[in-house]
Amino acid sequence: MRAITINLILILVAAGMLVSITGVAALADTTEAPGLTMAHQATKSVKRWNTTDHAKHPALKQAFTSGQEITDACLSCHSEADDQFRKTIHWTWQAAPTGEDAKYGKAAMSLNNFCISANGMEDKSCLACHPGWGTSTDSGINCLNCHSRKKVNWDEAIGDLAAFVEAGDEDSLEIAAEIQAELQEAVQDIGLPNRQNCGGCHFIGGGGDGVKHGDLDTSLTKPSKALDVHMGIDGQNFDCVRCHTTEMHNIAGRVYTRPAATDRKSLIEDDLTPKITCESCHSATPHAAGSKANDHTDRVACQTCHIPEVARELPTKMTWDWSQAGKLKDGKPYKTEDEFGKHDYLTIKGAFKWAKNVTPEYFWYNGVIKSVTAQDMIDPGQVVPVSAPVGSPEDADSRIYPFKVHRGKQPYDKVNKTLLVPLLSGDDGYWKTLDWQRALSTGQASVGLPYSGQFDFVATSYVFPATHMVAPKEKALACNDCHTRQDSRLASVAGVYMPGRDRFDLLNTFGWVAVAGALFGVTFHGLGRVFTSGRNGKR
Repeated sequence: MRAITINLILILVAAGMLVSITGVAALADTTEAPGLTMAHQATKSVKRWNTTDHAKHPALKQAFTSGQEITDACLSCHSEADDQFRKTIHWTWQAAPTGEDAKYGKAAMSLNNFCISANGMEDKSCLACHPGWGTSTDSGINCLNCHSRKKVNWDEAIGDLAAFVEAGDEDSLEIAAEIQAELQEAVQDIGLPNRQNCGGCHFIGGGGDGVKHGDLDTSLTKPSKALDVHMGIDGQNFDCVRCHTTEMHNIAGRVYTRPAATDRKSLIEDDLTPKITCESCHSATPHAAGSKANDHTDRVACQTCHIPEVARELPTKMTWDWSQAGKLKDGKPYKTEDEFGKHDYLTIKGAFKWAKNVTPEYFWYNGVIKSVTAQDMIDPGQVVPVSAPVGSPEDADSRIYPFKVHRGKQPYDKVNKTLLVPLLSGDDGYWKTLDWQRALSTGQASVGLPYSGQFDFVATSYVFPATHMVAPKEKALACNDCHTRQDSRLASVAGVYMPGRDRFDLLNTFGWVAVAGALFGVTFHGLGRVFTSGRNGKR
């Protein structure tokens, strides 16, 4: 009996060796992961306190007749806000005022493969998201866009107020008084920017809900924890500025070629560090001690495992083909819709494809996005990466990161070999004229760039890093989603050896020989003990 017990122990040891060698299983650690503990500490629910009630300020109780009067009332207390805000990218729409980065931005030479360009701030449709009064970039700042708790179409309200006051009849003045009361209520209900404030532009970029990013759309206005563990109203209920912290109205986040953060520090290392990275709250080793997942964080971004899909509630646009624009039915513009109720064709815009539950594509990424501008020469024989992640396996700052990739076809200059910036809105815009030559000539002139008069369409791509819509931990990717030869999430990622996905025949052979040798040795030893114990018993 003693011999059999010893043999069973030996066999179990051998099985343990096999499990250890092949990495099939690991003992679970039931203690809370330190990254979760740190996050709980960093996000303790403390009710915000304030030293002012804006509804009591005399400056905000006056009868307003223009947007500038509202701005002046704000600045009567917040005296430095105007100067601060006019230096931020939210106002300038330019990555930098001077130097190499000055060419990047909607007000400069940047473009994309959606509506292509803001034409140096000339496109009035794009200017609807500029935080000023009206569509003039030299107007006063509209503080209410970001700070009012009320959802109001400010330009429309101010315009209607002026029109009814000018009409002067009793009914018009009564309506004007109602508008004035709504304005005063909105002006006095002030706070830090919330998801609705930020989403008013960022959720609908590119001309519609969820068009651009894939991980930003109106489903995040009041999301569930299942959609985003940080912003879920049944979870942490974070506003955007909880992570996108501000300094003198500069909001933390990536700006074209400038990464969101240059240092990956936790609040334990530096309690004044921006909270824009996962490491800020969760540290660089967020999983329980001994967890293999902690060995991945220097090469794999947190988002890769924790954002398995984007566009999980609302569809996002995946392709936009401008070369198909301009078609007519019965001599008139037309439109069609897909299974999501989204336009998949518009005469004025071309053909689109939408998708939900989109699996990201994965690339090495160090936080920098390389962009093609309207000034840069392209190779029309290749897909033009209008924006692309910068990174490599040799770069210590690079990690494997998830992206939504939007693909399109857009006009380029056949002679100058540059992407073109058509004017879309207005009397000369393509949406009204359906005349490419006119729209391209006017658009190029608006940014001071030449146009040869010869154009065609070229295939392009544009990337968006996925960093919102963080799923609950139960929905995070499992090991076999990547470490497999069939349908690996990271099948296209080069420069890294990945067990399960990749083969190294000599190493595999050595490993299996070692396993076989261990099993043979244990089995042979066990059988020998059985036979010898019988003989010893007879003696």
